[in-house]
Amino acid sequence: MLRHAPKVRRLAVALTVLIPLAAATPVASAVSEDSATTPAADCALPGRTGWTDEGHDTDYRQFQQPIGTKRVLMLYVDFPDAQATDSDSTTDYYNELAPAADWMQKASFGRVKLDITQLNRWLRMPQDSTTYGFDRGITFEQHELYVRQAVEAADPHVDFSRYDMVYIVPTRAAKAVKFSPTYLYDPATTGIVADGKRVKWGVTFGQDLWRWGFKVVNHETGHTFGLPDLYAFEGTDFHRYVRGWDLMGNIAGPAPQYVGWELWKFGWIDDDQVSCLSTAGSRTVRLKAVERPDGTKIAVVRTGETTAYVAESRKAVGNDANACSTGVLIYKVDSSAQTGYGPVQVVNGNPDATPPSGCAQLDMAAFHPGQSFTDPDTGVRIDVKNSSPLHDDISITKQ
Repeated sequence: MLRHAPKVRRLAVALTVLIPLAAATPVASAVSEDSATTPAADCALPGRTGWTDEGHDTDYRQFQQPIGTKRVLMLYVDFPDAQATDSDSTTDYYNELAPAADWMQKASFGRVKLDITQLNRWLRMPQDSTTYGFDRGITFEQHELYVRQAVEAADPHVDFSRYDMVYIVPTRAAKAVKFSPTYLYDPATTGIVADGKRVKWGVTFGQDLWRWGFKVVNHETGHTFGLPDLYAFEGTDFHRYVRGWDLMGNIAGPAPQYVGWELWKFGWIDDDQVSCLSTAGSRTVRLKAVERPDGTKIAVVRTGETTAYVAESRKAVGNDANACSTGVLIYKVDSSAQTGYGPVQVVNGNPDATPPSGCAQLDMAAFHPGQSFTDPDTGVRIDVKNSSPLHDDISITKQ
């Protein structure tokens, strides 16, 4: 959750799609890897929100680069009105969240390592847990105060110059600390400084960590890398945009791997793993499973200054081992859409499917051989030609 965004005008995302289900027809047994020479950069979209979004021009003065080892200090805090007890083992809390490091390493194909060090003691905050504003939402000023007080309590015991970011974990008794916002510093202020180094990024966990589990770490750390929330801030169906296909949407979703577009944005896949169609034409593409590091990962059809359709192969492997459906995932990206207002919207290839237990309807969205997606407004067509356990063959067309 990241709500401390600049006040910007909401931008609506209109998605007009037709999803005809083609009759089964013979398909080629193999399709060559895409050999077109269109530069991937032609399909990179600029951000337009001034905050977290799906643009490729993230301002890494405010967000941290999603490459390399991130040295994280984990702090444990309690409060005068919600004190840790003898049964509150910091080791147990650490073990609850530590698997996030392995998940991130898999998701990034080893390009990011979360090196988490815990300060193995409880730190007493100077205020009651009910005074920080977590129970009603929290302002940037309240949030920065909370982080500052935790850092000040820890400063006698640790050298902050050694760390890139902090994770702050409250005792389970602090029921008023309900949710887990991300702290991003304001470059225009003096901020929080300890041991001569500015504390720029942090996650302050709440009681929702016990519901979401360790992947709340990966969700919130994604914000420090510049990613927006993909669940909806308004309405009743909060997961109508991507459901469980990206943990920036439903953290506990069945296929939580970051979508391939975000892997490209992060630099976890390279430009030569992106098939770009930015002008009229067509081509065939062999998409390798997005959960694995090799091969072409995404096919992008650019439709405007800040919009594109993306197709990728999703398989029940790696971080997506529990996926409800597999095949070609197609989604629209709008880098002008604000966090929480649909910067990524998955196209449902099987709207009549009955999802099994534990799955939602949109979790069944993956397209299969013989299915096609068209958007007549943009002249985009994507046909799924062939499939195997490791890849999917598609053709992409732009009129």
